[in-house]
Amino acid sequence: MTNAPAHATAADLLALSPVIPVVVVDDAEHAVPLAEALLRGGVRVIELTLRTPAALAAIERVAAEVPGIVIGAGTVTAPEHAEQAAKAGAAFLVTPGSTDRVLDAAEDTGLPFLPGAATVSEAMRLAERGLTSLKFFPAEAAGGVDYLKSIGGPLPGLRFCPTGGITPATAPNYLALPNVGCVGGSWLAPKDALASGDWARVEELARAASAL
Repeated sequence: MTNAPAHATAADLLALSPVIPVVVVDDAEHAVPLAEALLRGGVRVIELTLRTPAALAAIERVAAEVPGIVIGAGTVTAPEHAEQAAKAGAAFLVTPGSTDRVLDAAEDTGLPFLPGAATVSEAMRLAERGLTSLKFFPAEAAGGVDYLKSIGGPLPGLRFCPTGGITPATAPNYLALPNVGCVGGSWLAPKDALASGDWARVEELARAASAL
């Protein structure tokens, strides 16, 4: 089962929300109330990273129980991750970097995906494969707003979702760039809020992010 929008493309993902929450879930039981809180706050998408043993089960729960939100799998770093995430119900995939095997596996799922790039050469190589909606990671460490502004001229056909080190204070600077569709942010789902079940706080953070 998947809750992907019909005929969704990678470009569509960049338009779902100004901020895509990048979430690490240690307990699958937190996934549904977290997704519901984000949705109440106006955020219709979530990238749940494959960094914990609970991740695939969490994706499966959200896909089955929160149809109003588009659930994606992040930290796809191996070919098998792509297939596992698709079977769990992920509507899209996100990779931190781009190897041929991971790209091939992501394409084989038929799901839209945001491949990661941190250099001009990586971005050009992805464009050669017809991939023009990319993740820029790690955004702050790799040059941030100034870097994306610099590559906008020679690479006008590419748009990015920068992720990594972005905060509510710096997000507007990224979103003001013409080659940025949205940003990824981990601040929408703080670990302490998930651990304590403070869904009202998550909802408040989501509401602020959706207004950026």
